Amino acid sequence: MTAFAPDSIVLNRKLPLWYQVSQSLRASILGRAPDAPLRLPTEEQLAGHYGVSVLTMRQALKELEAEGLISRHRRRGTFIEPTAQRGSPVRLLGSVDAIVAQQSGMDTKLLTHGREPVPADLAEHFPDLTEVATYHRLRSDATTGEPTNHARNHVRPDLAERVDPADLERWPMTKVLRDVVGVAIARITDTVEARLADPETARLLQVPLLSPILHYTGITYGADGRVLDVARIEYRGDRFSFTVTLDAT
Repeated sequence: MTAFAPDSIVLNRKLPLWYQVSQSLRASILGRAPDAPLRLPTEEQLAGHYGVSVLTMRQALKELEAEGLISRHRRRGTFIEPTAQRGSPVRLLGSVDAIVAQQSGMDTKLLTHGREPVPADLAEHFPDLTEVATYHRLRSDATTGEPTNHARNHVRPDLAERVDPADLERWPMTKVLRDVVGVAIARITDTVEARLADPETARLLQVPLLSPILHYTGITYGADGRVLDVARIEYRGDRFSFTVTLDAT
């Protein structure tokens, strides 16, 4: 029987190895393909895959079993529970409408909004500004109520004056800028990278500290080439995977 193939991870020797292994395997299980095998490799094989001892691997598996993600059967092996929820894809497609669709369909709560000095790491995107309007939102699964991501949008103040904060609890910023404010959007540049949850993200998304997350940055440009909005979104790594679609034409 073919065994499930988990992702690899570069371990940080300053952190508990069993915890890093359990979080990596957890993300692999929840982000697995629909047709992926349910049987896991043996403890020895998994220990070799991650480069840890069998005792460390056993502790990591015990954690996942306690969560109900796997079941262990004497002489039969260890199996992924079929009901373990797979992650939703973060799809980077080739249109503004696709990005709007990706960000829609969730319950959204506006946590804070207001003006602040341009963050130092965003100064290159707003060279003519000293302040930006920042909106911080938390999105949750509409069915379960489970937090899925939190987002910060940094918007040009002249545009923010025409943004109704209530609209941001109904629609993504991209849609509000384009369809409500009436801004011509020329392009959006997307970047996705893997990170570990900091204390704020862990609290908001209800995940363990240092668990894997997907960090998305979307830079929206206007027709004149200026940056209109920089969106930074932290997605739960156990609920989302990363997909890029490229057209051949």
